[in-house]
Amino acid sequence: MPDTIAIAGMTLREIRLPLREPFRISSGMVTTRRIILLELRDRDGVTAWSECVAGERPNYSPETIDTAWLAISEWVAPRVLGQEFAGPAEVDPALARDFRGHNMAKAAVEMGAWGLVAERRAVSLTAVLGGTRAKVATGISLGIQPDPDSLARVAADALAQGYRKIKCKIAPGADVEYIAAVREVLGPEAPLMADANSAYTLNDADHLAKLDQYDLLMIEQPLASDDLVRHAELQKKLKTPICLDESITGVDRAADALALGSGKIVNIKPGRVGGFRQAKAIHDLCAEAGVPVWHGGMLESGIGRAYNVALATLANFTLPGDLSPSARYWERDIVTPEWTMAEDGMVQVPYHRPGLGVAVDIDRVDDLTVRKQTLTAE
Repeated sequence: MPDTIAIAGMTLREIRLPLREPFRISSGMVTTRRIILLELRDRDGVTAWSECVAGERPNYSPETIDTAWLAISEWVAPRVLGQEFAGPAEVDPALARDFRGHNMAKAAVEMGAWGLVAERRAVSLTAVLGGTRAKVATGISLGIQPDPDSLARVAADALAQGYRKIKCKIAPGADVEYIAAVREVLGPEAPLMADANSAYTLNDADHLAKLDQYDLLMIEQPLASDDLVRHAELQKKLKTPICLDESITGVDRAADALALGSGKIVNIKPGRVGGFRQAKAIHDLCAEAGVPVWHGGMLESGIGRAYNVALATLANFTLPGDLSPSARYWERDIVTPEWTMAEDGMVQVPYHRPGLGVAVDIDRVDDLTVRKQTLTAE
């Protein structure tokens, strides 16, 4: 079946999915995840679900769930409804033309188009993307804890569970001492990294350099999200590789970062960069430059996780991603089967199941839905 698609309608839902435990980063805490889900429908009646990763507040990105709802309903949907596309990769240019920003809103629809193609062809999303792996390595992201010993305990538990990378959120006042405690408990060989979520400035360079002694895989996004120049200056002062996250909003920004030497590793989140076409382009650019990439997470439900796992099967995703199983965050997910992780820290890719590889629990989604809007082609 050809990849030509024509989206005839889409239904937006906001669900509120309680976290198993609060998750704290340098800029705030989340206890219940507000999530936009989309159900896209083509003119033949084929449907696919997707997810918008925007948060409740503009602390990670300028976008929020409420701005994304407005952007999708007012600007994104009208650009695609009733239009015919030769393939899912053609959706991104249509959304980019004379339309700045709102990457997460765009990505929710753009990625859903890839999901539609997988459903239409009755093949896995991984196959549509050109992924090659049957399993993907999984890391865990640990929120800021009350004290160093608490962080060391949860990190030790995570390592015992088999996670292949331990990421610890840090912030001023909860950084060097905390990482030191974790390294002491986990030992010198454990794959450990820190994530600052833009909590520092270049004036903190000497302080951040103290982390070099702990042999971290990387320090993620220490400085401002829009600042590549100062990241390049900081990287010169650190032995620890800098990984860029919030700074990478598209392939052009990734190219600038590589040219400036702003970091040595890139975190790819398709929602942050506008969808799969941009994510694949960044992946390819980094592969050509010899820069490793890994897949970040945004507290997605099992629907968003399906898209993340599929993308992480591309060849240059060589570091474990934030692809934790459903039970890490949710008492009960909204998909069946729920995502699980083997004892060796690997997540099985549903390569031989069509579409997303998981089924949406409609009853569960209905129970969690607090608003709903259906949009159709005129």
